[in-house]
Amino acid sequence: MRTPAALARQHGITRALAFGAHPDDIDFGAAGTIAALTAAGVEVTVCLLTSGDAGGFEPGRDSQAMARLREAEQREASALLGVRDVLLLDERDGFVKPTDELVGKIVRVMRQVRPEVVISPHPERAWDRLQKSHPDHLACGEAVVRAAYPYVENPFAYPELLAEGLEAFKIRHLLLTTAPQQQVNLRLDVTGQESLKMAALRQHFSQHPDAQRMEGFVLDQMRQIHGGAGYAEEFHWVTVNAPDTISGF
Repeated sequence: MRTPAALARQHGITRALAFGAHPDDIDFGAAGTIAALTAAGVEVTVCLLTSGDAGGFEPGRDSQAMARLREAEQREASALLGVRDVLLLDERDGFVKPTDELVGKIVRVMRQVRPEVVISPHPERAWDRLQKSHPDHLACGEAVVRAAYPYVENPFAYPELLAEGLEAFKIRHLLLTTAPQQQVNLRLDVTGQESLKMAALRQHFSQHPDAQRMEGFVLDQMRQIHGGAGYAEEFHWVTVNAPDTISGF
Protein backbone atom coordinates (compact mmCIF):
# COMPACT_ATOMS: atom_id res chain seq x y z
CA MET A 1 0.00 0.00 0.00
CA ARG A 2 1.42 3.36 -1.06
CA THR A 3 1.68 6.48 1.05
CA PRO A 4 0.39 9.86 -0.15
CA ALA A 5 4.01 11.04 -0.44
CA ALA A 6 4.85 8.12 -2.72
CA LEU A 7 1.77 8.86 -4.83
CA ALA A 8 2.86 12.48 -5.15
CA ARG A 9 6.37 11.47 -6.23
CA GLN A 10 5.06 8.94 -8.74
CA HIS A 11 2.72 11.41 -10.44
CA GLY A 12 4.67 14.64 -9.99
CA ILE A 13 2.04 16.22 -7.76
CA THR A 14 3.05 19.63 -6.41
CA ARG A 15 -0.41 21.20 -5.95
CA ALA A 16 -3.70 19.70 -4.86
CA LEU A 17 -7.14 21.29 -4.63
CA ALA A 18 -9.72 19.79 -2.26
CA PHE A 19 -13.43 20.54 -2.59
CA GLY A 20 -16.08 19.92 0.04
CA ALA A 21 -19.77 20.67 0.16
CA HIS A 22 -19.56 21.55 3.86
CA PRO A 23 -16.92 22.21 6.52
CA ASP A 24 -15.63 18.83 7.81
CA ASP A 25 -16.39 16.89 4.57
CA ILE A 26 -12.78 17.06 3.43
CA ASP A 27 -11.45 16.19 6.88
CA PHE A 28 -13.61 13.09 7.21
CA GLY A 29 -12.66 11.88 3.75
CA ALA A 30 -9.03 12.84 3.31
CA ALA A 31 -7.46 14.62 6.29
CA GLY A 32 -4.78 11.96 6.73
CA THR A 33 -3.86 12.12 3.06
CA ILE A 34 -3.81 15.92 3.05
CA ALA A 35 -1.61 16.05 6.15
CA ALA A 36 0.82 13.61 4.51
CA LEU A 37 0.84 15.57 1.26
CA THR A 38 1.59 18.91 2.91
CA ALA A 39 4.32 17.24 4.99
CA ALA A 40 5.84 16.06 1.69
CA GLY A 41 5.85 19.62 0.33
CA VAL A 42 2.63 19.51 -1.71
CA GLU A 43 0.66 22.76 -1.63
CA VAL A 44 -2.98 22.00 -0.79
CA THR A 45 -5.86 24.45 -1.17
CA VAL A 46 -9.30 23.80 0.33
CA CYS A 47 -12.50 25.13 -1.26
CA LEU A 48 -15.91 24.81 0.41
CA LEU A 49 -19.11 25.20 -1.59
CA THR A 50 -21.18 26.12 1.48
CA SER A 51 -20.44 27.40 4.96
CA GLY A 52 -22.51 24.63 6.53
CA ASP A 53 -25.11 26.97 7.98
CA ALA A 54 -27.73 24.18 8.11
CA GLY A 55 -25.57 21.94 10.34
CA GLY A 56 -25.11 21.61 14.06
CA PHE A 57 -27.16 20.66 17.08
CA GLU A 58 -28.01 24.03 18.60
CA PRO A 59 -31.57 25.06 17.63
CA GLY A 60 -31.11 28.53 19.15
CA ARG A 61 -28.18 29.47 16.90
CA ASP A 62 -29.17 31.31 13.72
CA SER A 63 -27.80 30.29 10.35
CA GLN A 64 -25.45 33.27 10.01
CA ALA A 65 -23.85 32.57 13.38
CA MET A 66 -23.51 28.88 12.49
CA ALA A 67 -21.88 29.76 9.17
CA ARG A 68 -19.32 32.01 10.89
CA LEU A 69 -18.58 29.31 13.46
CA ARG A 70 -18.17 26.55 10.91
CA GLU A 71 -15.95 28.68 8.67
CA ALA A 72 -13.68 29.30 11.66
CA GLU A 73 -13.69 25.60 12.52
CA GLN A 74 -12.61 24.71 8.98
CA ARG A 75 -9.79 27.24 8.93
CA GLU A 76 -8.49 25.89 12.25
CA ALA A 77 -8.78 22.28 11.08
CA SER A 78 -7.06 23.04 7.78
CA ALA A 79 -4.22 24.87 9.51
CA LEU A 80 -3.51 21.75 11.57
CA LEU A 81 -3.13 19.81 8.31
CA GLY A 82 -0.68 22.30 6.83
CA VAL A 83 -3.23 24.02 4.57
CA ARG A 84 -2.86 27.79 4.30
CA ASP A 85 -5.60 28.71 1.84
CA VAL A 86 -9.30 28.03 2.53
CA LEU A 87 -11.67 29.40 -0.13
CA LEU A 88 -15.42 29.79 0.36
CA LEU A 89 -18.11 29.84 -2.30
CA ASP A 90 -21.66 30.94 -1.58
CA GLU A 91 -23.90 27.95 -2.24
CA ARG A 92 -26.82 27.30 0.10
CA ASP A 93 -26.30 24.46 2.56
CA GLY A 94 -28.72 21.64 1.80
CA PHE A 95 -29.58 22.88 -1.68
CA VAL A 96 -26.39 22.47 -3.72
CA LYS A 97 -27.06 21.74 -7.40
CA PRO A 98 -24.49 21.12 -10.18
CA THR A 99 -25.65 24.15 -12.16
CA ASP A 100 -23.72 25.80 -14.98
CA GLU A 101 -23.12 28.73 -12.62
CA LEU A 102 -21.59 26.52 -9.90
CA VAL A 103 -19.47 24.64 -12.44
CA GLY A 104 -18.16 28.00 -13.65
CA LYS A 105 -17.22 29.01 -10.10
CA ILE A 106 -15.34 25.74 -9.68
CA VAL A 107 -13.58 26.17 -13.03
CA ARG A 108 -12.48 29.62 -11.86
CA VAL A 109 -10.95 28.17 -8.68
CA MET A 110 -9.29 25.35 -10.62
CA ARG A 111 -7.72 27.78 -13.08
CA GLN A 112 -6.53 30.00 -10.24
CA VAL A 113 -4.89 27.14 -8.32
CA ARG A 114 -3.91 24.93 -11.31
CA PRO A 115 -3.55 21.67 -9.36
CA GLU A 116 -2.36 18.35 -10.72
CA VAL A 117 -4.91 16.50 -8.57
CA VAL A 118 -8.38 17.46 -7.36
CA ILE A 119 -9.92 15.91 -4.25
CA SER A 120 -13.71 15.81 -4.08
CA PRO A 121 -16.68 13.82 -2.81
CA HIS A 122 -17.81 11.11 -5.23
CA PRO A 123 -20.75 11.93 -7.54
CA GLU A 124 -22.22 8.41 -7.18
CA ARG A 125 -24.39 7.33 -4.27
CA ALA A 126 -22.85 4.80 -1.86
CA TRP A 127 -25.62 2.44 -0.80
CA ASP A 128 -23.36 0.62 1.70
CA ARG A 129 -23.51 3.67 3.97
CA LEU A 130 -26.01 6.24 2.80
CA GLN A 131 -24.71 8.89 5.22
CA LYS A 132 -21.67 9.27 2.94
CA SER A 133 -23.98 10.39 0.14
CA HIS A 134 -25.63 13.56 1.39
CA PRO A 135 -27.28 15.21 -1.64
CA ASP A 136 -24.89 18.16 -1.33
CA HIS A 137 -21.93 15.74 -1.47
CA LEU A 138 -23.28 14.16 -4.66
CA ALA A 139 -23.94 17.56 -6.22
CA CYS A 140 -20.46 18.77 -5.25
CA GLY A 141 -18.91 15.68 -6.82
CA GLU A 142 -20.91 16.05 -10.02
CA ALA A 143 -20.07 19.74 -10.37
CA VAL A 144 -16.35 19.11 -9.72
CA VAL A 145 -16.19 16.26 -12.23
CA ARG A 146 -17.95 18.35 -14.88
CA ALA A 147 -15.53 21.20 -14.21
CA ALA A 148 -12.51 18.86 -14.41
CA TYR A 149 -13.62 17.64 -17.80
CA PRO A 150 -14.28 19.25 -20.15
CA TYR A 151 -14.75 22.80 -18.92
CA VAL A 152 -11.46 23.64 -17.20
CA GLU A 153 -9.49 22.60 -20.28
CA ASN A 154 -11.82 24.12 -22.88
CA PRO A 155 -10.67 27.68 -23.72
CA PHE A 156 -14.08 28.40 -25.25
CA ALA A 157 -15.97 27.53 -22.05
CA TYR A 158 -16.63 30.42 -19.68
CA PRO A 159 -14.86 32.95 -21.92
CA GLU A 160 -15.07 35.59 -19.20
CA LEU A 161 -12.43 33.62 -17.30
CA LEU A 162 -10.07 33.65 -20.27
CA ALA A 163 -10.63 37.41 -20.55
CA GLU A 164 -9.47 37.69 -16.92
CA GLY A 165 -6.26 35.83 -17.74
CA LEU A 166 -7.40 32.50 -16.28
CA GLU A 167 -6.22 30.21 -19.05
CA ALA A 168 -7.48 26.71 -19.71
CA PHE A 169 -5.35 23.81 -18.51
CA LYS A 170 -5.72 20.07 -17.97
CA ILE A 171 -6.42 18.38 -14.65
CA ARG A 172 -4.39 15.19 -14.44
CA HIS A 173 -6.16 13.25 -11.70
CA LEU A 174 -9.21 13.10 -9.44
CA LEU A 175 -9.06 11.64 -5.93
CA LEU A 176 -12.67 10.97 -4.98
CA THR A 177 -13.77 10.33 -1.40
CA THR A 178 -17.00 8.68 -0.16
CA ALA A 179 -16.93 6.31 -3.14
CA PRO A 180 -19.23 3.29 -3.48
CA GLN A 181 -17.19 0.24 -2.51
CA GLN A 182 -17.21 -1.14 -6.05
CA GLN A 183 -15.49 2.06 -7.22
CA VAL A 184 -12.72 2.10 -4.61
CA ASN A 185 -9.43 1.41 -6.38
CA LEU A 186 -6.86 3.18 -4.21
CA ARG A 187 -6.02 2.89 -0.53
CA LEU A 188 -3.35 5.17 0.91
CA ASP A 189 -1.40 4.36 4.04
CA VAL A 190 -1.68 7.36 6.36
CA THR A 191 -0.27 5.64 9.43
CA GLY A 192 1.27 8.34 11.61
CA GLN A 193 -1.23 10.96 10.42
CA GLU A 194 -4.27 9.53 12.24
CA SER A 195 -3.72 11.78 15.27
CA LEU A 196 -3.67 14.87 13.04
CA LYS A 197 -6.86 13.70 11.36
CA MET A 198 -8.53 13.34 14.76
CA ALA A 199 -7.25 16.76 15.80
CA ALA A 200 -8.70 18.29 12.64
CA LEU A 201 -12.06 16.58 13.16
CA ARG A 202 -12.17 17.81 16.76
CA GLN A 203 -12.09 21.39 15.46
CA HIS A 204 -15.56 20.82 14.04
CA PHE A 205 -16.92 20.65 17.57
CA SER A 206 -20.29 22.13 16.59
CA GLN A 207 -21.04 18.97 14.57
CA HIS A 208 -20.14 16.29 17.12
CA PRO A 209 -22.53 15.81 20.06
CA ASP A 210 -20.55 12.66 20.92
CA ALA A 211 -16.97 13.35 19.84
CA GLN A 212 -15.57 10.25 21.52
CA ARG A 213 -17.91 7.95 19.62
CA MET A 214 -17.14 9.78 16.36
CA GLU A 215 -13.39 9.37 16.85
CA GLY A 216 -13.73 5.68 17.67
CA PHE A 217 -15.81 5.09 14.56
CA VAL A 218 -13.41 6.94 12.25
CA LEU A 219 -10.31 5.22 13.64
CA ASP A 220 -11.99 1.82 13.36
CA GLN A 221 -12.88 2.55 9.72
CA MET A 222 -9.29 3.59 8.99
CA ARG A 223 -7.94 0.38 10.55
CA GLN A 224 -10.37 -1.72 8.50
CA ILE A 225 -9.33 0.06 5.29
CA HIS A 226 -5.67 -0.58 6.11
CA GLY A 227 -6.26 -4.23 6.88
CA GLY A 228 -3.18 -4.45 9.08
CA ALA A 229 -1.73 -2.67 12.07
CA GLY A 230 -1.95 0.80 10.54
CA TYR A 231 -4.42 3.36 9.27
CA ALA A 232 -5.52 4.15 5.70
CA GLU A 233 -7.97 6.18 3.63
CA GLU A 234 -9.70 4.93 0.49
CA PHE A 235 -10.53 6.64 -2.79
CA HIS A 236 -11.68 6.28 -6.36
CA TRP A 237 -8.60 7.40 -8.30
CA VAL A 238 -9.39 8.70 -11.78
CA THR A 239 -6.84 9.70 -14.39
CA VAL A 240 -8.39 12.47 -16.47
CA ASN A 241 -5.36 13.29 -18.59
CA ALA A 242 -2.47 10.87 -18.99
CA PRO A 243 0.48 11.45 -21.36
CA ASP A 244 -1.26 9.33 -24.00
CA THR A 245 -4.76 10.81 -23.57
CA ILE A 246 -6.32 12.19 -26.74
CA SER A 247 -8.65 15.09 -26.00
CA GLY A 248 -12.26 14.03 -26.33
CA PHE A 249 -11.54 10.28 -26.26
